[in-house]
Amino acid sequence: MQDLVAPALLTLALVAAGGYLLGSIPFGVVITRAKDLALATLLLDAGKGAVALLIARWLFDSEVAGAIAGGAAFLGHLFPVWLGFKGGKGVATFFGLLLAAWWPLGLMAGACWLIVAVLLRYSSLAALVAAAMAPILATLTIPALGLPAPAPILLLSAFTAVLIWIRHHQNIARLLKGTEPRLGAKKT
Repeated sequence: MQDLVAPALLTLALVAAGGYLLGSIPFGVVITRAKDLALATLLLDAGKGAVALLIARWLFDSEVAGAIAGGAAFLGHLFPVWLGFKGGKGVATFFGLLLAAWWPLGLMAGACWLIVAVLLRYSSLAALVAAAMAPILATLTIPALGLPAPAPILLLSAFTAVLIWIRHHQNIARLLKGTEPRLGAKKT
């Protein structure tokens, strides 16, 4: 039994390390130093989580390995070694992970974000609602969409949701005070 456990633990450690290093590439910093390209930053931040998950899933034919690599990439984005462990809030990486992990879940969480953003015009609130809804949506049984999601994907969505809420603590405080800026509002 011990002969089987050691390689499995080594594999999981390798996918976690690889995912973290990929996730910690600060595309926002790299790109904005070259040019102000918000769309490129969004796509690259989403892509790094998706790529880490998909590579690990493909290499090891395992949802668990994919979820660990994706979760590690998410941690790398939030706490990048290259920037003194001070990174982003993880929303784009979160959506990239969900789309790669289980596309119906990614689309439904994206729809939640869009509905809240359009109706209430708060990007942070839209991100918080989408993050909170992801684990709930992952547990729904919708056969046409292939749900519920596999357990590793449910756990990944819950893990990332908790961290998104933690990283948005200042936004939550501003929302409660009524001082959070709305989408499209002019900066003062």
